[in-house]
Amino acid sequence: MASILEIAGSVLIAAGAILMVLGTFGLLKFKRFYPRILISSKIDTVGMLTLLLGLVVRHGFSFFSAKIVLIIVILLILNPLVAHILSRSAYMSGE
Repeated sequence: MASILEIAGSVLIAAGAILMVLGTFGLLKFKRFYPRILISSKIDTVGMLTLLLGLVVRHGFSFFSAKIVLIIVILLILNPLVAHILSRSAYMSGE
């Protein structure tokens, strides 16, 4: 029988994958630039965060998990910054 942490990690990984697929369908639905940049930043943040947290939970505390947590922190800092820079440059160019 699988342990509780492996099951919880697998559920989080599956939820992250489902969120990313549904976000991709949402990305195809919108035609304008600004809703697309919003949806793409949500796909990156929510989907990848859930998927990576599932990996951390599944593998427990190890050096691998520490590297994943570092990737999560970098993702949480850089993703909103990049989305803001892209949308601001599009606004400044007249999009």
